[in-house]
Amino acid sequence: MSDHVSRRFLDDQSIAYSVILHPPRWSSRAIAAVAHVCGADMIKPVMVKIEDRLGMAIIAADRRVDLDRLRAALGARSVDLADEWEFKDRFPDCETGAMPPFGHLYSIPVYADVCLRERSGVAFSAGAHHETIRLRGEDFLRLVRARWICGLAC
Repeated sequence: MSDHVSRRFLDDQSIAYSVILHPPRWSSRAIAAVAHVCGADMIKPVMVKIEDRLGMAIIAADRRVDLDRLRAALGARSVDLADEWEFKDRFPDCETGAMPPFGHLYSIPVYADVCLRERSGVAFSAGAHHETIRLRGEDFLRLVRARWICGLAC
């Protein structure tokens, strides 16, 4: 197992979690299937560009970010999906596209869909395409440091 910042962060916070090792997968839906996690409990960070700065939107893996809703909630002029080249260097300890939902560890603001508050447990990429972390929903809520937005996912 690799030692990515998300695991160190959870260890430092004394959070109980499990690591699921699986064949490499590059989409959250594929990871959910191979890791045997319900698509609604698998969460994914989606990197967005809010005007000229990066942000991280956290939604269920079986959903898409509603960019118009995010733009309206933030009062921003524009919100678009970020291109990979715009964020890959911001996560030096992670494989591109396998970053954890803790954007605050990388000085990136996090916006999360309110529906994630209802999850008893969540799973997410652990910094590598072959590792998934699973933890209790209440622990995720305590650690994520997100601005919660109703209807962020569609």
